[in-house]
Amino acid sequence: MASVQLEQVGKTYIEGGVPTVHDVTLDIAEGEFCVFVGPSGCGKSTLLRMIAGLETISSGELRIGGRRVNEKAPGERDVAMVFQSYALYPHLDVGENLGFGLRLARVPKADAQRRIEEVAKLLQIDHLLRRKPRELSGGQRQRVAIGRALVRQPGVFLFDEPLSNLDAALRQQTRLEIARLHRSQGRASSIYVTHDQVEAMTLADRMVLLQPPPPGALLPQPSVAQCGAPLTLYRRPRNLFVAGFLGSPRMNFLPATLVERRDDGVVAALADDTRLTLPVRADGVNNGDTVTLGVRAEHLRPVPDARAGGAARDARLSEPIRTQVQWLEHLGDQSLAYLAGPGGALVSRLPEGHGAPAIGEAFPVAALRDEVHVFDPRGEALPRLHEEADACAAR
Repeated sequence: MASVQLEQVGKTYIEGGVPTVHDVTLDIAEGEFCVFVGPSGCGKSTLLRMIAGLETISSGELRIGGRRVNEKAPGERDVAMVFQSYALYPHLDVGENLGFGLRLARVPKADAQRRIEEVAKLLQIDHLLRRKPRELSGGQRQRVAIGRALVRQPGVFLFDEPLSNLDAALRQQTRLEIARLHRSQGRASSIYVTHDQVEAMTLADRMVLLQPPPPGALLPQPSVAQCGAPLTLYRRPRNLFVAGFLGSPRMNFLPATLVERRDDGVVAALADDTRLTLPVRADGVNNGDTVTLGVRAEHLRPVPDARAGGAARDARLSEPIRTQVQWLEHLGDQSLAYLAGPGGALVSRLPEGHGAPAIGEAFPVAALRDEVHVFDPRGEALPRLHEEADACAAR
């Protein structure tokens, strides 16, 4: 099996232009499931294709299994790729599709047949070996495509949005199967590209969030916005881009002004002059600077009553924030309250059993202090008290 190392890897299509992928340095260990995620245009598929050998590398070095492979052909890299389209040969049956790569590699017939049968049984398509692709459902075709990669027994599996053509229920089922398959392969590494946050959060040992070049940018910026364990990125985003990309509904952002630096944190004033005391360090930020407060919907709680003291008695909660209900979305086990707050719209996730407010009603909310993120004027997250600066950087 093989590890994958990228050292300042980049891709530029136009000489002298802004790179599509820039300065990517990653070390993907044997057996790790690494997911590349990000918005359209961030270069995640391009990066995967460079690892596969389907795109040339403009700068940097790529090593697979410890050896440099920048100039190696795809067949010499010990990788197998599952594409977004199934790319099955329509005139071949399932068994022939599974074994096509083995035939090209001149694997002995008996060994190839053994691998095909083992993989078909693992994927629960052993009863379909004599069927043509046109006789299969979408999920079965995707299993065949995955199986074609598995039979090659590569050191690294590459997945390029393999579930995007499936419906929601089948996507969930196949996602669980891919996770199970990865565990069954032991030390095989997997690199998976998706735009779906749920896939990224549930599959990844480590998630790499890529960002596109800024519109009109003249100078490149690193493509990796943040990498690390999925919940680390969700709970401790290092900048506004990461905070805004991950999560549904999107993180609430409120403009504020830093008015006081104290031993127990900072005091920030919202647009209506509501002042919140938050446990962060004001590193590099001065009184009077504009900052952005970020809080997720599940961390924005209804205040027990309209009196300020109703929230103040719970030390975990911030001072009340005055809002008005604009819309309600009932989801069964919970509801989302869409609110008009000071400086912008907010969303609060209400637990099951909470009385639904009326549209147009005043609805004070309070944030869990330890879950409020404060971003400096450059959009970088301020560290929390007694916490080192975010260790989950772009390396």
